[in-house]
Amino acid sequence: MKDANHTNEQIAARRRAALARGVGVMTDHFVAHAENAEVIDVEGRRLIDFAAGIAVVNTGHRHPRVIEAVRAQLDAFTHTCHQVLPYENYVRLAERLNDAVPGDFAKKTIFVTTGAEACENAVKIARAATGRPAVIAFSGAFHGRTFMGMSLTGKVVPYKKGFGAMMPDVYHAPFPCPLHGVTTNDSLAALETLFKADLDPARVAAIIVEPVQGEGGFYPAPTEFLAAIRALCDAHGIVMIADEVQTGFARTGRLFAMEHHGIAADLTTMAKGLGGGFPIAAVTGRAEIMDAAEPGGLGGTYGGNPMGIAAGLAVLDVIADEGLCARAETLGAALRDRLEALRGQVPQIADIRGPGFMVAVEFATDGTPDAAMTNRVRLEALARGLLLLTCGVHGNVIRFLAPLTIPDAVFAEALDILDVSILAARP
Repeated sequence: MKDANHTNEQIAARRRAALARGVGVMTDHFVAHAENAEVIDVEGRRLIDFAAGIAVVNTGHRHPRVIEAVRAQLDAFTHTCHQVLPYENYVRLAERLNDAVPGDFAKKTIFVTTGAEACENAVKIARAATGRPAVIAFSGAFHGRTFMGMSLTGKVVPYKKGFGAMMPDVYHAPFPCPLHGVTTNDSLAALETLFKADLDPARVAAIIVEPVQGEGGFYPAPTEFLAAIRALCDAHGIVMIADEVQTGFARTGRLFAMEHHGIAADLTTMAKGLGGGFPIAAVTGRAEIMDAAEPGGLGGTYGGNPMGIAAGLAVLDVIADEGLCARAETLGAALRDRLEALRGQVPQIADIRGPGFMVAVEFATDGTPDAAMTNRVRLEALARGLLLLTCGVHGNVIRFLAPLTIPDAVFAEALDILDVSILAARP
């Protein structure tokens, strides 16, 4: 796969000259080929992929069944715009999501293209259903880079800095994180204070929450916190939105992370893993809420693109037929055990957490978040052929998002590289 005419360095120089600086890039390895959990760059170098396109290819790069489904769709048609000429498999995928999303009630679905669009449309739907304007999100949250998405997002740099005024009537409360001194009771008390000091709950259309924060640091929401949010929404007629864009499609050991808690949101947003590498996103929720918008108020030219729909149907089949929810539990347990075994040698390991194979390790030195060491771990691993991602408000968390289809031998190789990289990164 080596390309003698293009080195990584040469293409990186072209990228810097051609692309806007705001498009951040974590590595200068330009991809030539990918298969399951392995990537080959233009110089022929192999990387084990523990990023999965940020939890997109949970089913692995180029899963044969996904590729087969998309190839068949390419041979049929590529685009009509569902709002102009609809197609049956769009309806079929909606039916399957209506059945799969948590909640013992009638549901309906819309398809869009990105996770940010899904969150935007969930807010639109909630506002249409309630006739209310305000939305509550949480510190550390990430809901996209559109204006509503970044307004909901609970991190300023790099998502909000320099982009001017945010959308009005968006409020934030602290997300529970005991490691950083925020308990569930603290978060709920902050919401109570918000309702007393700044915001009449009768003005709130929706509360949006990630069952496991993604960019914010892979902090799982405690069950008692989600239960309290559900009760609060019920008490005040507020729509509860679960953002499952990163947590969905077997990543946490369940098809949707909310299944761990036995709690159903009114609306669920999803994207990433649904398409197995093809752009597709969705909002699924209570039928009466989903029907609040007028015809034409929802949708988009590329929403529910035929290739994404075909991929989504194949992804659901692969997850079920290959037992990927159970596979996520197995992989995650092995990774957590390996990280736990390092604690005695690496006092900078402050926490190891996450359900299923949505695992993270957080680094701190003398109680202070250590972003420098975290980045050293990432760079050490990259030099040894393992691609890792960082996250967290303080930039001190490594998140592990390998495809759930990763072969055992490749997974074992990756864990060995991870061991060496963490030990090498110590001060």
